[in-house]
Amino acid sequence: MSAAAPAPWHDANQRYTCAALARLRARLVSEPQAEGRDREIQDLARSMEVPPALDILTRAFRLSPFEREVLLLAAAPELDSSFAKLFAEVQGDPLKTYPTFSLALATLPDPHWSAISPASPLRRFRLVEIAAGSALTLSPVRVDERVLHYLAGVQYLDERLAGLVTPVPAPGELIPSHQALMEQLAAVMENVAGAGAFRVAQLAGEDGAGRRAVAAAACARLGLRLHVMPALTIPLDPREQDALMRLWEREAVLSGSALALDCGELDTSDAAREAAIARLVEGIGSTLFLMGRDRRSHPHRLMITLEVGRPTPEEQHSLWTRSLGSVAANLDGGVEALVSQFSLNGAAIQAACARVMGQEATAERRVGGDAAPLGAALWEACRVEARPRLDNLAHRIEPVAAWDDLVLPEAQKQILREIAIHVRHRHRVYQAWGFAGKSTRGLGISAVFAGASGTGKTMAAEVLANELRLDLYRIDLSQVVSKYIGETEKNLRRVFDTAEEGGAILLFDEADALFGKRSEVKDSHDRYANIEVSYLLQRMESYRGLAILTTNMKQALDPAFLRRIRFVVQFPFPDAAQRAEIWRRVFPAATPTHGLLVDRLARLNAAGGNIRNIALNAAFLAADAREPVGMSHLLRAARSEYAKLEKPLTEAEIGGWI
Repeated sequence: MSAAAPAPWHDANQRYTCAALARLRARLVSEPQAEGRDREIQDLARSMEVPPALDILTRAFRLSPFEREVLLLAAAPELDSSFAKLFAEVQGDPLKTYPTFSLALATLPDPHWSAISPASPLRRFRLVEIAAGSALTLSPVRVDERVLHYLAGVQYLDERLAGLVTPVPAPGELIPSHQALMEQLAAVMENVAGAGAFRVAQLAGEDGAGRRAVAAAACARLGLRLHVMPALTIPLDPREQDALMRLWEREAVLSGSALALDCGELDTSDAAREAAIARLVEGIGSTLFLMGRDRRSHPHRLMITLEVGRPTPEEQHSLWTRSLGSVAANLDGGVEALVSQFSLNGAAIQAACARVMGQEATAERRVGGDAAPLGAALWEACRVEARPRLDNLAHRIEPVAAWDDLVLPEAQKQILREIAIHVRHRHRVYQAWGFAGKSTRGLGISAVFAGASGTGKTMAAEVLANELRLDLYRIDLSQVVSKYIGETEKNLRRVFDTAEEGGAILLFDEADALFGKRSEVKDSHDRYANIEVSYLLQRMESYRGLAILTTNMKQALDPAFLRRIRFVVQFPFPDAAQRAEIWRRVFPAATPTHGLLVDRLARLNAAGGNIRNIALNAAFLAADAREPVGMSHLLRAARSEYAKLEKPLTEAEIGGWI
């Protein structure tokens, strides 16, 4: 029965139900003509293109003729109020205006005691409920509200499930790779259903929206609706979980639905949650889609497993072109640039286009408005759509530094420019020029920034992010590395997987926490430490963005690991000339200064980071004194910075400052 059945069906269903109630009434009062009403009921059923609701329930839940009549008996006082008086008369008690199993056993044909048991379809699927009473057979029997409305021809999602499952509408046109998966999935599940088995399919892969779209389209092909339930909502108590499964199995029949269990980024170390998922997958008696990034093993349940990947570059190009319409031709290679940097699914591409088109329309309507170039606006929209959610594993840095802020020898600057070139043109070299076809290894762009603290490693990463217009995330490896075996790889995988969509720049700070010299394997912890390092290098080599490792001690890194890094940039401690240049650039143009002696300041043996700290502290001291920043303020700030570092401040460094 569809959610929006036509009016003729509702009229016919009502006539059928009234006829069935009339036969029930005749049976309760032992009319001789009771069984003669069967022909009328059968003729009404045959005249309906869609079977009546009572017949659908009977077949779907395999009710015996007696159980069917018990269900109708429980619904009778709700559908026809005159039955309350009849029940009291038949049972000889004016207070018994309700049906009971005792009444059913005494008056209905072909009675059997098993219909009363909790394992019977009536009670297992909660078609009827037994109220409190003095005895089981004498207690009131009531029809469940959801079933009552179904009998009356009204469809809705059971309110007990409304907060747990969400309907997924059938998608529009699928991309070719997902369309092929959908057709394969629908064909296999249809064959399994034809063999009389319940259908369970596992959809794994990186594209969460794609997984839902494939499942929803396969359901539409099979004549089902799809509802999704997050795995985190499954009750952990087995009894509560069993009640939920029975409730859903009934709803699956009533609404013609399949369930998608979304495991998402579920923490597999939660043993209780994993056990609950296993119980549901292996015990549910209706069509189920198991969804998540990773494959799950359920040896006691036959299932088909498919990998739903992100759209291919060609499919993404087609999605962009279709979403942008005629505007795409004016981007002059802009679509290719978006595809080369971002790996977005169809929903994200449509959202980015809608965002930019809305901004462009608003800018055109605004008087004197100056709309940003469409290509740049689309790029920024993609950054927002692909922005990873790394919670406590990473911190997004808003890059403000530019090439002019970076004081480094020309050789180091040239390497940084080469890194930018590799990131900007990797799609052309790898794809258009065929290097990716030669080998899939080593296509990731990785770099090590080595140098003492404050020598500009993080600033250089900011400069690259600014140059490439990409997000920059600083990952503290001390937070990622775990003492528990396997947890470090899990954290690293989460970082790379979530950043993959937008190709963000990943800055792994303090790489020495993980990346020291390869240790001799003496125990299991040494072996797993080397596995963690190998895993990090493997992900860096396959990551589609730029991954940067920073270290204060390049000599501590294993040469075998360094050979797998594409770029190594040594950040030297600045000499006097470089320190003088840093001092000239450290104060913003709006900062008032007076009498600064750059040549004398350059004698201070400090790295660029320390120089910036001193300049900032001096600015606060000058602001408090309502004076321009001068040498006296810088001297006080320098003493404070050196005290923090527990270093002596020599006369050779500060002599002649004031």
